[in-house]
Amino acid sequence: MASDYAGKCLDFRKSYGLSIVLIHMIIRGTEGQHVKVEPEVESYPGQMVNLRCQFSSSEGIRLTQVSWIWEPKEGQRENIAVFHPQFGESYPDSALKGRVKFVQVSLESPSITISDVRMSDEGKYICEYATYPSGNEQGTTSLIMLAKPKNTASAVTVTEGMYPVVVALCESADGRPEAEISWKTDLVGNGTVTSKMGIENTVTVVSTYSLIPTAKDDGKDITCVVSHRTQEQPQILPIKLSIEYLPKVRIEGYNTDWYIGRTNAVLTCVANGNPEPTNITWKAFPGPMPDTVIIRENTLTVLKVDEAVNITFVCEAQNRLGTSMDQVSAFVMEKPKVDAVISIIIGVVIGVLLLLVIIAAAIFMIHKWRQDVENRDGPPKYKSPPPTKNDGSTEMLNKSQDLVTVPEPPHMDHKYYETTGEPVTDLDANDEENGYTVGTATGCSESAKGPGSDSQSETLPPYSNSGVCEVTHNGAQDSGTLSPTTHGGSFVSSAMYV
Repeated sequence: MASDYAGKCLDFRKSYGLSIVLIHMIIRGTEGQHVKVEPEVESYPGQMVNLRCQFSSSEGIRLTQVSWIWEPKEGQRENIAVFHPQFGESYPDSALKGRVKFVQVSLESPSITISDVRMSDEGKYICEYATYPSGNEQGTTSLIMLAKPKNTASAVTVTEGMYPVVVALCESADGRPEAEISWKTDLVGNGTVTSKMGIENTVTVVSTYSLIPTAKDDGKDITCVVSHRTQEQPQILPIKLSIEYLPKVRIEGYNTDWYIGRTNAVLTCVANGNPEPTNITWKAFPGPMPDTVIIRENTLTVLKVDEAVNITFVCEAQNRLGTSMDQVSAFVMEKPKVDAVISIIIGVVIGVLLLLVIIAAAIFMIHKWRQDVENRDGPPKYKSPPPTKNDGSTEMLNKSQDLVTVPEPPHMDHKYYETTGEPVTDLDANDEENGYTVGTATGCSESAKGPGSDSQSETLPPYSNSGVCEVTHNGAQDSGTLSPTTHGGSFVSSAMYV
């Protein structure tokens, strides 16, 4: 019971104390509304800074005195300037004495200036009024001293290893306030930041980047980014890592196609390292180097392949950290083998040719198909000549036809127009045997019979529409009629045009 009562009392005291603090803060905030100041002022060393203060409304309030109080980041509060309407202005002893003064002597606007500002002047400056009946009222201005830092970045040369070490360093020295440093990179590592106080209350910030150094990370890019209040934008500082490692050696040029009689077979020793290899050496194992071998720096040339070069060639590269090597064993054959690459090329060529043939065949088939479609849908381009008719076929001769007017051909004195039936043609008959002469010079043929014909009473269809036929019989017949001599039961008609 006693413990519960004690706990309740403790809770009540905590709640009561918190309420008092909140009420006090509200009252101070309400009171502080009369004192108008700038919340923050920036300045560089050596400049003059103006700290403004004004009492906004004094109605119903009596102003008795105003004071400026300096509160440094480290140290005790000090009065630096005081003004009383009866006793005037006063500047107590402080680190700012001789450099601080009122702009104008007035209770309503007691602004001050500080000349030859120093980095140590940074802190809070409080403008405090003594009033009646409300008591003291104040406003606070923070003076921020600025110093542009000097930013640098560099790589730390390390040796390839198995444990994380610092590989890059970035520093922002003698800045105020302290700078912010970050890293941008694709590498797998970690950055750390430390800061220390510099001269004249400045701050130096140092950031390092650490990782497990490997040969593949040598020469990789990493970027240090420095952000500071005095800079319009962050400063970018690129770095290339420097990681030292033993030479990496490999022999190039051996293609397993060394046969007896081959000439100018070349091997090349490629060595990379940090620092760069300074010495490259060729050796043969077992035994000495063959007489047909010529060595120039990192290149080994076999002038003519024979059984003597059926050995192992060794290349050694050395730098400050040590020596590395690579080797290749030559196997000499009696005859050259077909290069697989040539076989591949031949296969590719054959495949391309087959593809071209297939494409050409497809184009031909498509073209032929289009022609067939066009011929099927359009009108026929050719019609066979009219069929032959015998004397016994009189179906077409019994049809009545209209009279056709034929235009006058050139150089014709006599014209003859008539309706004709469909001709019955006997191409094997000889016109001259019946005593007729056909006018072939004018492109015409016989188109009628004489009066003694059996078909004298039949009407012929008008096929003779391309010209006028003129027939003479021994030069004695009339130009407008035909000879009554029979023509073997048949006659020749003019060509029909479709």
